[in-house]
Formats: sequence, structure tokens, C-alpha cells
Amino acid sequence: MFGLFKKKSEKEKLEDRYDALIKKSYELSHTNRAESDKVAAEAAALLKKIEEL
Repeated sequence: MFGLFKKKSEKEKLEDRYDALIKKSYELSHTNRAESDKVAAEAAALLKKIEEL
């Protein structure tokens, strides 16, 4: 209950975005490999940024 109004930190926001990108990349890998690779590269760049924090 105490965490109900707690705002997410920048790192938590980036991690959520990373998870969404990885999921999208996986789904695209079944239909469009080139687009999947683009999304995976974007996720990798985001992971590097997360690790810097």
C-alpha cells in the first residue's frame, strides 16, 4: 500500500522499455527478421544505457 503512489525511477522506466522491446523483437522474428534485428539493436543500446546507470 505504501508503494501505491511511488514514482518509477529512470532505471525502472528504461528496464520496462527494454523488456517491451525484447518482446517485440521476439514476435517480429517470426515474420520480419530485418525489423526484428533493428528492434534488437535498439534494445541492446538501451541495455548499455541501463548498465551505465
